[in-house]
Amino acid sequence: MARELFNLNPRLDRTSLAEQFQRDGRVQIRDVLTEAAATAVHEILSRATPWGMAWQAGSDGPHAVRSTVLGLDPTAKQRSIAAATSEAARRGDYAFQFAQYPIVDAYLGGWNPGGAHDLLLEHINSEDFLGFIRDVTGIASIRKGDAQATLYAPGHFLGLHIDSHVGEGWRVAYVLNFCAEEWKPEWGGYLNFYDDDGDVVAGYRPRFNALNMFTVPQAHAVSYVPPFAPVGRFAVTGWFRDR
Repeated sequence: MARELFNLNPRLDRTSLAEQFQRDGRVQIRDVLTEAAATAVHEILSRATPWGMAWQAGSDGPHAVRSTVLGLDPTAKQRSIAAATSEAARRGDYAFQFAQYPIVDAYLGGWNPGGAHDLLLEHINSEDFLGFIRDVTGIASIRKGDAQATLYAPGHFLGLHIDSHVGEGWRVAYVLNFCAEEWKPEWGGYLNFYDDDGDVVAGYRPRFNALNMFTVPQAHAVSYVPPFAPVGRFAVTGWFRDR
């Protein structure tokens, strides 16, 4: 399986993708990996990831806990998190909650040395993959990528924000989707982009094997996933950095 991870689709048209990125400041690249590679990553995310929870409710947070939250039976802690984030969002404060596994922290902390998530991070930082990112973005100074595994299950969302950590070397944000379901618009979980008036100017549906990239800072959010949506919006997310 290690050889299959992050094998790029050889049919990608880097020139046209770069033109779109330069024009819009964002791009969705469908079928970015080979089918075998994408299937292998989906297996890691859906079957071999010990999901914790990340959340923030206004000035309370951000928080992250290492505990399995993939099960559908609610716990007192989950109900408390949902109540706090919902109230913060109702007030108009920044809020989010989603399942996550911090791949970089796990790699540096030696949580599972040589495991599948370590291999994911190494493939993201391979010269082959970073070279592709430089070609599409036109940013030759990109030298590394960080990563976390994310799962937006029912009740999860990410409030409007701009990713302003340019001083930390963030140049391009990315969401590499591995949503195996044919995701329906009413299930939410869209990566949406907004203008200064709060109108949605672009939105990307969760898709299997689709890489979304966009320059930062840029106003964006992940729309609320309603209770009737399936547990299936898996992704690897992070930033490509120049330091």
